[in-house]
Amino acid sequence: MSPSKQVSPKPLCLITGVGDATGTALVKRFVAGGYRVAMIARNGERLNAIAEEVKETHAYVCDVGDLKALSETLKTIRAELGPATVLIHNAVAHTFDTFLDADPEKLEKNFRVNTTALLHLARDVAPNMIEAGHGAIIATGNTASHRGVANYALFAPTKAAQRILAQSMARDLGPKGVHVAYVTIDAPIDVAWLGPMEERPDWLVPPKDWPWPHEDFFAKPPAIANEVYHIAHQDRSTWSFDHTIRPFAEKW
Repeated sequence: MSPSKQVSPKPLCLITGVGDATGTALVKRFVAGGYRVAMIARNGERLNAIAEEVKETHAYVCDVGDLKALSETLKTIRAELGPATVLIHNAVAHTFDTFLDADPEKLEKNFRVNTTALLHLARDVAPNMIEAGHGAIIATGNTASHRGVANYALFAPTKAAQRILAQSMARDLGPKGVHVAYVTIDAPIDVAWLGPMEERPDWLVPPKDWPWPHEDFFAKPPAIANEVYHIAHQDRSTWSFDHTIRPFAEKW
């Protein structure tokens, strides 16, 4: 963006982890709600394609696990687009293996993307939100943030830490007018890259006795985006923090 170009009066939403499912759905929902959106992800080709398709979107290629690059990207976004009114940390790094089999270095990588990046993002946007007296910081998560299972040994601790960090921020920022929330998505998300149903692992397909259509087993990205948008705009007298969403037939 040219320095001489006037910044739009529309509020800015900053979204990390803009992939081809939930991230893209979040971008489209917030644009539909009257926002400009700064998109952060590693895949520049995808970001540029979204920027071409959806007005009021701006692409910033960055691996949020590279904290120095993230800091520089946030400076660029602020200079070009101004301060963010909403931050959604949707980027995720994961490892699916047991603690004996997984590479311990993966824990550090997952922690940087899932937790430390959230800290850096929040520290960047929160001061302006506090000054304005309003704003929203939302992290998307899953049930790994609430419990550990054997093959999530290097993933669940980082998501649990992410959730507790968000809770600490919520207690600090809430009285200052800034809403912090954590959205737990208790469901597989149906994305194209998972491939045909018959080629997916058992934990990503409905059980054989599933009596509903296969698509009902999955959370739909646009529906997730609608929930996140709603949370970002809750009345301050009824703010939520732990917000769990799941398909109607999910066992829990």
